[in-house]
Amino acid sequence: MRIKGFLLTVPSLRVDGMALFPFILSKRKAPSDVFLNHERIHLKQQLEMGLVIFYVWYLVEYLIRFMQFKNHYLAYLHISFEREAYAHERDLGYLRKRRFCAWWKYL
Repeated sequence: MRIKGFLLTVPSLRVDGMALFPFILSKRKAPSDVFLNHERIHLKQQLEMGLVIFYVWYLVEYLIRFMQFKNHYLAYLHISFEREAYAHERDLGYLRKRRFCAWWKYL
């Protein structure tokens, strides 16, 4: 199944972008293919887990990582969902070959 998402430009967004199924929110009008791939990986993760479970897991893992690193940015970078997305964002064919719940190996 191919995931595209609906791209919405939100100039007031405090971050470059985020995926909130089924939307990709972007601060820029013309985001890069790498950015879109990163966010589409998150959309796939959200579909696999279900939206509520994904968001709860993301928050809990962020809090654990924050206690571990005592730094917001390091905590964010070490969330398993982000680790998978950053590791494969430049591989534009990744979603076609990605295994189910591939984020699990980044825990």
